[in-house]
Amino acid sequence: MVGLGTQDSLGEAEDFSNDFGTQSFTMLWDESFETWQEIGITSQPSAVLLAADGSPITGWVGPFPEDEVLRLAAESQAA
Repeated sequence: MVGLGTQDSLGEAEDFSNDFGTQSFTMLWDESFETWQEIGITSQPSAVLLAADGSPITGWVGPFPEDEVLRLAAESQAA
């Protein structure tokens, strides 16, 4: 799992990470919005599940269902 911040300042993104305990996964910062554009993120919160080769499997706008993420990830690894 990788978090990708882009809408706030880097300091605000770091505060968010500290406040919500996201230290268990990598957080990246992109002030240019280019990464969001590249993977099709149009609003937040959003999530994109990527295959091992980087191709998108599916995505969600808003909260994402953990059980579906785990099922799709397992199916992707088995393929």
